[in-house]
Amino acid sequence: MSSPQTAPGGTSPVTLELELAQLFVDALNLETQAQAIDPLAPLFGEGLGLDSIDILEVALEISQRYGFQLRSDDENNQRIFQNLRSLAAHVAQNRTQ
Repeated sequence: MSSPQTAPGGTSPVTLELELAQLFVDALNLETQAQAIDPLAPLFGEGLGLDSIDILEVALEISQRYGFQLRSDDENNQRIFQNLRSLAAHVAQNRTQ
């Protein structure tokens, strides 16, 4: 039985996307399964339909789980929170846990 390849010190990108999707479902009490969240769907608007309060909750959960701060004044937030895949890439680059 083979396991998915992992990046040094981390999990595979697909696994991290699924972890973050589950974090969204749990933190925001979404009525969808994590596996059903399209990693390329927009997080705001027509995708998951999140608002700024939702993102603040998710940012807090990410900070606690992965050991780094997502700052509300980061000029890259629009890119970081574009979709699940871009968020997973940011977490993979910055995680300390």
